Amino acid sequence: MLAAVLAGAAAAKLRRPAESRAALRALAGGADARRGGRLAAEGSPPGGSLPAEGSPPGGSLPAEGSPRGGSLPAGGIVWALVVGSELILAVGVALGSDIAALAAAAFLLLGAALLARALRGGRAGAPCGCFGARSRISRLAVARAIVLAAAFAALPLVPRSDPSADAWLAIGLTVALLAVAALGVAVLALAREVGMLRLAVGPQGALEIPEEGPPLGSDSGLAAHLDPRVVPLSLVVFSSEGCGMCRRLAPGIAALGRHPHVSLLELDEVRDAEHWRRLGVPGSPYAIAVDPDGLVLAKGTFNSLAQLESVLAAAERRLGQPAGA
Repeated sequence: MLAAVLAGAAAAKLRRPAESRAALRALAGGADARRGGRLAAEGSPPGGSLPAEGSPPGGSLPAEGSPRGGSLPAGGIVWALVVGSELILAVGVALGSDIAALAAAAFLLLGAALLARALRGGRAGAPCGCFGARSRISRLAVARAIVLAAAFAALPLVPRSDPSADAWLAIGLTVALLAVAALGVAVLALAREVGMLRLAVGPQGALEIPEEGPPLGSDSGLAAHLDPRVVPLSLVVFSSEGCGMCRRLAPGIAALGRHPHVSLLELDEVRDAEHWRRLGVPGSPYAIAVDPDGLVLAKGTFNSLAQLESVLAAAERRLGQPAGA
């Protein structure tokens, strides 16, 4: 599996050679400005610092501003060395060579160091060519290289004997637990996205249909039944004993009725059947908001407290002043 990582990185570079070569050259650009010609003496590593294409041996200043220095390998040569190294190391790791595994770990640590240096130079988001032309310089890329290096370094410590039945069982259990953990993370991420979507959409108001319930602006005939307190709005809620939604919303409705600027009147489908029939209530839960004289300002079927509050909000707008003003 680890060998496939190296082979995949090489294959990604081979699919789009021109772009990945440019990405490797871009990764090296930040290092050239700091180290200059010393890289020629020290030897540039695979994927390391490269001059701009076409810079003559002898070190004349290229157009990109890289400093004078000793001759560096051309971009194509270094790209070929990187790809060849990845393929050779992949074959060696696949064949079980401990030396190849340790060399791959060193190769990846070197890449992590180059990425970290590019990050310090303010080149986050620039192409790096690590896994093809689309790879970018980032903290995630540095962490990925370090984790892979640790995995390759630990590879020689893995026993070569065939696992026993208990060992296979433990491996399978571990893989299953990791899969469950990954699924849990995915579910949490999905739940967060759904929550954000709900916030973006916003709550819907109560369903106000002109043909249902009392006409807006009409006299509800309930003025004598309203709270004697002088309040701007009265909320009339129609519920029934067999309504499960009414039972679930009952605590919130009661809390809303304790608001100092809103009076609450609840009318049951059986006990107050006359009011239900006279006002043309379509079903429960249903609500109307009336002014102190009993005139209907808003109405609607609701399925949540937010929708019930929307009835009050519509009444406030039509009344011309907010509740409590």
